[in-house]
Amino acid sequence: MAEELFITESAPKAEKYKSLIPQIEALVTGESDLVANLANIASALKFGMGYFWVGFYLVKNDELILGPFQGPIACTRIAKGRGVCGTTWAEGKTLIVPNVDEFPGHIACSSDSKSEIVLPAFKNSEVALILDVDSDQLNDFDEVDRAYLEDLMRIIEKLL
Repeated sequence: MAEELFITESAPKAEKYKSLIPQIEALVTGESDLVANLANIASALKFGMGYFWVGFYLVKNDELILGPFQGPIACTRIAKGRGVCGTTWAEGKTLIVPNVDEFPGHIACSSDSKSEIVLPAFKNSEVALILDVDSDQLNDFDEVDRAYLEDLMRIIEKLL
């Protein structure tokens, strides 16, 4: 297992992802514990990409329950269809929110969060967990983030 990430901080976003995603895949290869893998993935994304908050919510008993994360304290439980995470769960698709204050029903776990991308991972054709990535900048996520993070979600699905 690698003990550090190799990312050029000044590189463009796509180049950072091209470097980071294979390192994450190597990090989780051979480790069977889901919580350990999600914890390392959250850390790698937070520090490799400089995100404000990165975390996972796991579907349990018809709720999203907070899993491993990096960043300020977060909401513990989210209902299906509520906020960005609950909507991603209900719709089963990635959501990019340029300004969280304009998203109907947004759950403000931190007032410092300004934009967000939320992605589902599937097991047996059902959403099993959600990756939530927040920025403290408006309009910080785009199609580059979507493409690379959706690739990451396919890696995570193999762990489920």
